[in-house]
Amino acid sequence: MLKYSRVFALIVFVFLFAMCNQKSKNESDKETILKGSIDITVDETVKPIVDDQVAVFEGTYYGAKITVKPKSEAEVINDLLNQKTEVVVTTRNLTKEELQRFEKSKIKPRVTPFATDAIALISSKNNNDTLIALKTVLDLMQGKPDGTIKGLVFDNPNSSTVRYMKELAKVKEIPASGVFSFKTNEEVIKFVSENDGMIGIVGVNWLSQPSPNMIETIKKINILSVKGLKGDKYYDPSQTDIALKEYPLARDLFIINCQGYSGLGMGFASFIAGDIGQRIVLKSGLMPVRTPTRKLKIRNQIINDKE
Repeated sequence: MLKYSRVFALIVFVFLFAMCNQKSKNESDKETILKGSIDITVDETVKPIVDDQVAVFEGTYYGAKITVKPKSEAEVINDLLNQKTEVVVTTRNLTKEELQRFEKSKIKPRVTPFATDAIALISSKNNNDTLIALKTVLDLMQGKPDGTIKGLVFDNPNSSTVRYMKELAKVKEIPASGVFSFKTNEEVIKFVSENDGMIGIVGVNWLSQPSPNMIETIKKINILSVKGLKGDKYYDPSQTDIALKEYPLARDLFIINCQGYSGLGMGFASFIAGDIGQRIVLKSGLMPVRTPTRKLKIRNQIINDKE
């Protein structure tokens, strides 16, 4: 009888040990704001800045794994609305109609603005003129070319740059001639560098932070100064002109989190909007929502290290 009791006790011990190990494993796999894995769908025009943020975030919090999935703006928003993704980075806020769809699903999106980006107009280095009037571009979008440029080149028909320029031109469709599109910003830059008279329309982040394989190509293009619809001055897509709200093609960037719980999406959004994330934005050439503070220590006298 004692023998069977010992066998039973051993079986109970092994069972409880296995359950404790399983519980410990489940707890270690649990997603938190600083641990776990998540996919983030990103507007392709601003992928470089998101890649930088992810690299630093993962380098700081080793238990976090974020996979960046670049898509066109239309695909990003559709995936979010259809709950195919829970966290996205976009160049616009959600519309009233989109928010109502989330309300019906009892989902409350957390929208965090974190930077101001710019749409850049580029041309081949062979073109001596580095100035362009926004009206000229909008006229071409409206099907009224004036002959000063051969055509406009976009990254994708469904991209945020196309949507932005259509809204400025107040058109629902782009004209059948004079406007072309590829699939990526890199393809636009390469095409414009090889074709005189074409004007490329890309996210400025691709120019301020080029990938290694694009550095030589970018040396073959001009980043044009743009005259807005009011006034006679030309402005560059620089941090200064963006900060002063003078560059006419600036736009805000947002991270939208629909997880509905305190997960990695919330942690990443807080990181981007925090001090480190805003410093990364500043270094990238974009304009952070909050300029990081800088503390200076003032001394009354200079101390000689040799003394």
